[in-house]
Amino acid sequence: MKPVDSREAFDDMGLRCSWAGTVWRSSPAKRGAQLQGALVARPGSCIRRLAGGHRARQVQFSRFLYNEAVTVAEMASTAAARTAGLVAGRDVLAIQDSSELAFGGEAARARGFGPVGRGGGIGGLLLHAVLAVDASTGALLGPVDVTVRNRTGGKVRPRSERPTADKESQRWLDGMFSAAQVLREAARITVVADRESDIYEEFARRPAGVHLLTRVAQDRRIKTATDENASLFAFSDNLPEQARFVVTIPAAPGRKPRSAELALRHACVQVRKPKNGAAPDLPMTVSLTLLDIRETTAPEQGEPIHWRLVTTHTIDNPGTARMVLDFYRRRWIIEDYFRTLKTAGFDIEAAEIEDPDAMARFVGAVAVTGVIVLQLVRARDGGTDQMLQEAFDPADQGLLESLSTKFEGKTQRQKNPHPKGTLAYAAWVIARLGAWDGYYGKPGPKVMRLGLQDFQLIKYGHQLGSKDV
Repeated sequence: MKPVDSREAFDDMGLRCSWAGTVWRSSPAKRGAQLQGALVARPGSCIRRLAGGHRARQVQFSRFLYNEAVTVAEMASTAAARTAGLVAGRDVLAIQDSSELAFGGEAARARGFGPVGRGGGIGGLLLHAVLAVDASTGALLGPVDVTVRNRTGGKVRPRSERPTADKESQRWLDGMFSAAQVLREAARITVVADRESDIYEEFARRPAGVHLLTRVAQDRRIKTATDENASLFAFSDNLPEQARFVVTIPAAPGRKPRSAELALRHACVQVRKPKNGAAPDLPMTVSLTLLDIRETTAPEQGEPIHWRLVTTHTIDNPGTARMVLDFYRRRWIIEDYFRTLKTAGFDIEAAEIEDPDAMARFVGAVAVTGVIVLQLVRARDGGTDQMLQEAFDPADQGLLESLSTKFEGKTQRQKNPHPKGTLAYAAWVIARLGAWDGYYGKPGPKVMRLGLQDFQLIKYGHQLGSKDV
């Protein structure tokens, strides 16, 4: 089998719609881009359906996915290079999180998929992603890093006896280091993560120029003026309230959107090094800012919000506290991203690829492709202030404008409301191609995915018509 240069294969992808081009070329270097197009058209499919019934394409997709020269790392690196070109001078959040992908029970485990979920009876993969987001506008700029892990191996030593490098938690440090490298041209970098990232070593080893913002998972020992071993949670509970804000809590499964009044407390803390499991070269304390956020009244559904956050940002007034709170609330973007890859858009867990290594490559391709779908969803109202070239090839603008004219009606409500050259303008066109009527509801990931599929077909036909074929 001829090796595939996965970097070359994904050079076309970047963060452009040309990822999803439907032209089939015989060159192995183009198979990655062809797979991207198939993913847009037929997500969650077996290789046969991805190939559209064409035996030759089925063989080529199989060779691509089963080729050891193709790596998720190369796919992620190529996409991250595109992201790096968009962040200069911006205040950027690097939001990281993990999601387990389940592909079956005993049969999946027998095929070599590692354990996911509680009890270890389900076989699957662990996807970890780092996404770059504009801190001010919430614009999704692109992937910083994507890793896919298959949990294999037998029993391991207790966690307290293993260094972080030998634990799954190393992924949080790796994500931080990737953000420092890929986003180095940004004006400011803040790595945002949920409770699994509450790791002392991550704070102790953070690179220069990188801030961290993490939800607290552990009641750590802290050093105060009166107590060498005070409790972080008890200290937090006794802080005086310093500000109140009203925010909108978005809808979630089993929860309606609501307005919530949040009370904020904050203080500088000296977090002590853990007694067990910490590397000997780590400092005895790290200086952080604790931010305690509590909903002041009980909501109709669910529990009231109570977030304890720690950050390397200095908080010395209510305005800075609100800024850090808003940074953390942007973390929901990565939850939307995982939903886009799963039930809301690509249905990746329904894919029928039996080999774990091939599935890992497939997941990597979907993870990169899914970014543009979520970019369009987030840009649809014009709130992200993104320009077309942040997700599309600039040469696509003329075709998008022609399609917009075709879909526009006589009334103002039937016209594309967004300025030409913006991503919101493109999102309106793509949504109309995806069968959105322009009136009711808001187009989601499935509509945008279908619209992208049709756009690529139209683009291909337009390119053929402009050539002597």
